[in-house]
This record gives sequence, structure tokens and C-alpha cells, in this order.
Amino acid sequence: QVRLAESGGGLVQAGGSLNLSCAASGLTVSNYAMGWFRQVPGKEREFVAGISRRVSSTLYADSVKDRFTISRDIAKNTMYLQMNSLTPEDTAVYYCAADWKLALGATTTTGEYDYWGQGTQVTVSS
Repeated sequence: QVRLAESGGGLVQAGGSLNLSCAASGLTVSNYAMGWFRQVPGKEREFVAGISRRVSSTLYADSVKDRFTISRDIAKNTMYLQMNSLTPEDTAVYYCAADWKLALGATTTTGEYDYWGQGTQVTVSS
């Protein structure tokens, strides 16, 4: 059974940093395309960052480029999202997702993923 478990969210001041984790069980992260998404109440879930399977190419939303970094640790079977220079606009519930068949370009689309975590809240105060 596949399970994705996010952690690392919390309350941080603007300009601060957080490092989110997505611990996977039932799948090997290096064999899956994975992504980070976020959602605020009343809005669609939006793409944040994606990483391709095997070669680990990455893709970012324009709003987080140069501030966020997606990565994974094969030994820990975990994906990460390092978030720097946070602003109140980054406040959201952050979700990780995985799918074995996606090309990097398809990691931006919520409907393409087979597996999702339960989410972790990130709140950035001004």
C-alpha cells in the first residue's frame, strides 16, 4: 500500500525558511515522478514544483522559482521542498504527490497523479 506523509509545515515570519518532507512508503521515490502542490481555501490546488523519475530534472512555478528547491533522498525514500524567502502569499496547505508514468512536463497537472499525501499547513506571517 502506497503512503505519502508530509511534514515540516508550521508558522514562520516573512523572509524565513521551512523545509517540507514527503516520506514515501510502498513506492521507491527514485522511480516516480513527484510534485509539490499547494492550496488555499476557495482556490484550486496549484502546482509548486516537480521532479522527474530517475534523472531528477526539476520544474518550478514562476512564483517560487529561485526561492524553493525540490529534491529527494533515495536512501531515506523521501522528497523535500526547501522554501526560502517566504512571503504571506506562500501560506497554504502543501501536498506531495507521486506517479510512476509522468514526464516532467506533466508533473504540473493535479489530475495526472495516482498518489497524494494528506497535506501540511504552512503559514507565513507578515
